[in-house]
Amino acid sequence: MFIGSFALANNVFAAPMAGVTDRPFRMLCKKLGAGYAVSEMVTSRRDLWDTLKTSRRANHNGEPEPIAVQIAGTDAQMMADAAAYNIDRGAQIIDINMGCPAKKVCNKWAGSALMQDEKLALEIVEAVVAACAPRNVPVTLKMRTGWAQTHKNAVAIARAAQSAGVAMVAVHGRTREQGYTGLAEYDTIAEVKAALTIPVAANGDITSGQKAREVLAYTGADAVMLGRVAQGRPWIFREVVHFLATGTQLAPPLVLDVKRLLLDHLQDHYELYGEFTGVRSARKHIGWYVKSLPGGEAFRAQMNLLGDAGAQLHAVATFFDGLCEATDRMPLAAAVENKNEEECSV
Repeated sequence: MFIGSFALANNVFAAPMAGVTDRPFRMLCKKLGAGYAVSEMVTSRRDLWDTLKTSRRANHNGEPEPIAVQIAGTDAQMMADAAAYNIDRGAQIIDINMGCPAKKVCNKWAGSALMQDEKLALEIVEAVVAACAPRNVPVTLKMRTGWAQTHKNAVAIARAAQSAGVAMVAVHGRTREQGYTGLAEYDTIAEVKAALTIPVAANGDITSGQKAREVLAYTGADAVMLGRVAQGRPWIFREVVHFLATGTQLAPPLVLDVKRLLLDHLQDHYELYGEFTGVRSARKHIGWYVKSLPGGEAFRAQMNLLGDAGAQLHAVATFFDGLCEATDRMPLAAAVENKNEEECSV
């Protein structure tokens, strides 16, 4: 599969999630089988580009190619400038956010709120493509099926985006009105795919290899994009890739392997954020890993009281060593999807 001139390792992608898909997490997802991973959103507001938060989000040191950065905003010229800003910092693919349902994003008419204004949405797409084309940087678009059940316009926006030069469209099978409630629907994704000649990625409620195969067959999509299910379960990508290739399930990972990858993830996390912020922001990742594990909730409560990296690393290692005494492989119950986390914020 290709996005522009970039050949991807496979068609199983990591969705952009603000506060989650930072550089350490993207690198982990790619290491564990994701063929493509998109950054958390970077604001188009120039006055925020020099902030620590934005500089971290624009940090791609050591990240395997292709480096894809999602940008968010409501002004066409500002979005074009944001694309150029991120290309200068290593972005090789620019993704436009038209899918985030978070209130603090939509209240500013960004994210999925743009789907209410098709004229503005197209102006933004055209401006970003115009900024990226001279530098041979492909542009992709992530969106929802529409703003509300009574206003599904994904097909119209996707057609316009393709005509404007977008290289791929990813569609989450929910409206903005749904947020993350209810069930994703795939009929609209199938309609988008039927209307386009560029690649289409299906997103929403894809939690296993079998579900990925079913969604690909039903929609005709070229790829699947996994979001919340990868929180605390980044090996889901190799599981899905394996199932799509063979039709068989991989055994759950070894507890000691998960211990090692989590400790490595934490070290990378501290390196990016520094110890003070890193320890605190890592708590959510650790919580996702141990959710549904025996003793996981009690451990999470205790771990959230720790304030330094050494203590956090030691606690994680001790917890997984204890789990290993009971079982050599991760319990299947740990594969429960995290339903309550927002996929984007600013």
